[in-house]
Amino acid sequence: MYRDGARKSIWQSEVKKNGGRLIPGGFFDVAIIGGGITGISTAYRLQQSGMNCIIMEANNIGFGTTGGTTAHFNDFFDTSYKEVIGKFGIENARLLADAGRQAKEILQTHVSQLGIDCDLEHKNAELFALDGDQEKQLVDIVEAARQIGYEMHWTDSISFPIPFKKAVRIPGQIQFHPIKYINALAQRFVENGGILLEDCPCTAFEENSHEVVLQTGLGEFRTKHAVFATHTPPGISMLHFTTAPYRSYAIAFTLKGNSYPDALGYDLYDSYHYYRTHELEGRRLLIAGGEDHKTGHAEDTGACFSRLESYCRDHFKVDRVEFGWSSQYYEPADGLPSIGVLPSSEGRIFVATGFRGNGMTFGTLSSAIIADLIMVGSNKFEKLFNPRRFRPTAGFTSFISENTKVLKDMITDKVGMEHIRSLAEVQAGQAKVVRFKGSSYAIYAQENGELHILKSTCPHARCEVRWNGAELSWDCPCHGSRFNINGRILSGPATSPLDRLE
Repeated sequence: MYRDGARKSIWQSEVKKNGGRLIPGGFFDVAIIGGGITGISTAYRLQQSGMNCIIMEANNIGFGTTGGTTAHFNDFFDTSYKEVIGKFGIENARLLADAGRQAKEILQTHVSQLGIDCDLEHKNAELFALDGDQEKQLVDIVEAARQIGYEMHWTDSISFPIPFKKAVRIPGQIQFHPIKYINALAQRFVENGGILLEDCPCTAFEENSHEVVLQTGLGEFRTKHAVFATHTPPGISMLHFTTAPYRSYAIAFTLKGNSYPDALGYDLYDSYHYYRTHELEGRRLLIAGGEDHKTGHAEDTGACFSRLESYCRDHFKVDRVEFGWSSQYYEPADGLPSIGVLPSSEGRIFVATGFRGNGMTFGTLSSAIIADLIMVGSNKFEKLFNPRRFRPTAGFTSFISENTKVLKDMITDKVGMEHIRSLAEVQAGQAKVVRFKGSSYAIYAQENGELHILKSTCPHARCEVRWNGAELSWDCPCHGSRFNINGRILSGPATSPLDRLE
């Protein structure tokens, strides 16, 4: 399976391209853009309910975040119930807990009823504080959970060889193999009459009173409703300013002595470390993640892997690191995802984004919310996750912080870029954004000396891209678009590549 990075994730051996081909034409009830867990889950649910659906995936299914997740499926969230109570009230915190339970029920029902072999295991989660500040934070988290009736238990021991101050055990969590899962669900979708198109990027859309017209790499399609399961839609939307792209790093390694923790683990650093075990082709591996940063805002992305590995070696008896990869997710300004009608839409276009580190859970839940909104016009979670809900009182500080960075990247990057008078200053294995004869270029030199020269301005919002040495990609620091060394799109919202100079 291909994915949006040069480094191989632990899941990538499972799926090759499997979509069909279709001559443009005809009319669909719903077009779902994006072939990750959100898009495929939504398409399957709608097709099962009698809708005529088509999935349009720009690359292959699982190419984006689903192919790079570590696949923790939790009903406690990166935005804690303590935070939700403070921002949105105790009833909305209870509603959020109910949303998590429903997401787990959807996953388990699919696996059970469809006989999906996706290595699903029920696990305890362990949340542990490593210093005094984290200890206070954990006490607050547990108290908020008690207020809404969410189950957490203090424990004197954890499954991980990490010194801690306090810890809680949270029962009823899940881990699974995300690509095995979405591949099986996609096959059922096709068997039920759905159309799955890969290599079909959506580049533009237009909504009118009775349909949505989609422009794609395979031509024009018409549909009653469209669902953008791509984090953010093409064009510039309010969502690009209420969600911010981040990257997280993961490694998978064997342990000396074969003593693997049998729980999901999380500390309370910002950004936090997270852990799980998975058996791959008869071998057990411990997967660890962390070192998150805003996309395009790390000087040396390779150092993120180094720091993560060093941290793990400090606490675990690491034998051999077999995989290392990074993945993208989106942080919402007020802490909750946006699932529902696109803010600029008249009601025919839907979106699901801003999942933080809980993409598997919220991506699955999105299928129920969006399907209900399309088929019956309402869902009990629609107000909580309404993309139009943004309130400065809930997220204004975060909103200003994130978009000050965006505006800085939009305006001052063009002034403050490194000035280099000759392209020859880019050595083999290096990449730089340079000024040359009054224009800006993104240049990467392969070890054999071949130069890949691109216009450095992201076509989405005219920001200047930055080099990601760990994934060999050019990343936009404003809204998270990513491109390979030839300028090809790896992640939206950009819909056209970086211009390449031959």
